[in-house]
Amino acid sequence: MVKTLSLGIISRLALCVSLAVVLYSYTSPAQQDSVGDHPNAATNDRRFDGPAELPRLHVRSAMSDTPAPGRTLFVKAGDDLQSAIDNAKCGDTVKLQAGVVFGGLYHFPKKPCDDSHWVIVRTSAPDSSLPPEGTRITPCYAGVASLPGRPDFHCSSPRNVLARIELTQEAWSGPILFSDGANHYRFIGLEITRALPKFHLRNLVQALDAKTSANHLIFDRLWLHGTAEDETKGGIHLSGTTYAAVIDSYFSNFQCIARKGSCTDAQAINGGTFDLPGGPYKIENNFLEASGQSIMFGGAAGSTTPADIEIFHNHLFKPILWRPGEPGFLGGYTGDPFIVKNNFELKNAQRVLFEGNILENSWGGFTQAGFSIVLTPANQGDHCPLCRVTDITLRYNKIIHVASGLLIANVAPKQQRPSSGGERYSIHDLLVEDIQGTALKGFGLFALMGSRVPPLKDVSFDHITAFPPRAILTITNPGEKVLGFSMTNSIFAAGDREMAGAAGGAKNCTAGFRRGDVSGILNSCFSKPNVSHNLIIGSFGKWPEHNTIVKDTKDAGLGKAPGDAGENYRVCPGKGGNGCTQASPASRAASDGKDIGADLTAVDNATRGVI
Repeated sequence: MVKTLSLGIISRLALCVSLAVVLYSYTSPAQQDSVGDHPNAATNDRRFDGPAELPRLHVRSAMSDTPAPGRTLFVKAGDDLQSAIDNAKCGDTVKLQAGVVFGGLYHFPKKPCDDSHWVIVRTSAPDSSLPPEGTRITPCYAGVASLPGRPDFHCSSPRNVLARIELTQEAWSGPILFSDGANHYRFIGLEITRALPKFHLRNLVQALDAKTSANHLIFDRLWLHGTAEDETKGGIHLSGTTYAAVIDSYFSNFQCIARKGSCTDAQAINGGTFDLPGGPYKIENNFLEASGQSIMFGGAAGSTTPADIEIFHNHLFKPILWRPGEPGFLGGYTGDPFIVKNNFELKNAQRVLFEGNILENSWGGFTQAGFSIVLTPANQGDHCPLCRVTDITLRYNKIIHVASGLLIANVAPKQQRPSSGGERYSIHDLLVEDIQGTALKGFGLFALMGSRVPPLKDVSFDHITAFPPRAILTITNPGEKVLGFSMTNSIFAAGDREMAGAAGGAKNCTAGFRRGDVSGILNSCFSKPNVSHNLIIGSFGKWPEHNTIVKDTKDAGLGKAPGDAGENYRVCPGKGGNGCTQASPASRAASDGKDIGADLTAVDNATRGVI
């Protein structure tokens, strides 16, 4: 039965359409092979987390996995770097003089290398001058003590120990391009950037063209960046690559300029387009800054879907000084702002594990409404009917300072043919803090869901903690019902509308239901929904049985543990301590016997050291 303690009112907002570095010892549950310990996992088959299949293939990226037992080639100021690259044999290490700028456009050719003979291209500075393996680099190692609007590097002694590879000519992309068949390259301790102001650049690093493939590429402890006011659309473009890893690196100033610019979506890391196989990929322990999306797969024509993507322990970030009206506002050289969209977006990807990441700052104002995570398979311009977003696991992550949380939809109205669709999403142990709908020009939602053609299938929300000001779910579904939907064991603020429709008028599945008729909306929009064992704060509506409604966070029994920042989110086991005045009805009340809400201890452990 629904237990109603009182109908409280929570906040109402209107709807609007260094050398000191980051150290961490976090080991992914996937790496521990402990997925089966989670109640949402199939305990007899650790290949799955709830409905989603986990990545089958993995990239081995340790230094011990990329031996280079051959010669060491030194490249000094004034030397021909391209000749050194061409002359390097499998197993050689090419050392670029630290502190020197190597300007040009460099092609990395195919060589007969193998897993025992890599080519390493790195700074000449000794390992002792770099952060240890497994530790994120910062611009402090390039002699930069801080960047405006970015998190503190804790850099007490800036020193340039990196070699700089810089694009010094007009080119579609560069300075690093891979020729067809390029393989077994590892890059360490480099600054990779561009020159030439007011020049649009596509990607700093990519395969030569859409028909070019490369494999076994490791990008390790690099600083990749554009320039503060110019358009640099992308950092590393992974389309056409297999067995690639981006680890312990720092990405900044990837941006597209509004109105007068040449692009719309800038990404630190992107891929999932064209016709060549993609994956497996590892993206681990990076700072990833971009105006469009820090990470995006899909969004253009293609006939293949990248698979087996592991994204661990990254900070996906947008600097607030990019927002018009903010003190110190910084936009493009035209005077226009940058086009801000989302933190993480998938339009074409399968078997993705996104774990232990912090996603910070996303606001509306352009074509997007400030959603942090977007899962929308898309047949871009009717050139990607095979595009899909399937088997996606999002777990132990934090989202902070955003206009809305997640957008999950199968969208096809403007497409001649639909994509292959989206299905099997496992989203659990997620904390969403500081959702600001009005202030950040967005919807103020936890999630917006849309099911069109083909219908959305098998979406699981479990052990979520989120406090949206407007609504938990907004649904746009004029077609078939969502199949296999569950929302369980979670703590939500009800918001102004709890659950509601968005667009579609009388055709929307929410049409005809009164405000607060949550049970009616659920049954109209979802096929046999499982919505139970949730704690809803400030609800005024009718929920299915086996959910608990309380007036406010005090009655919810939520408090803080010592050292907690932000609001009161932790479930109180009893009276007293941690800011608690009473035991929480969420304590040990989940269907798995645990506390309702995100496992905040596990989330803290997974994200420790990300910021």
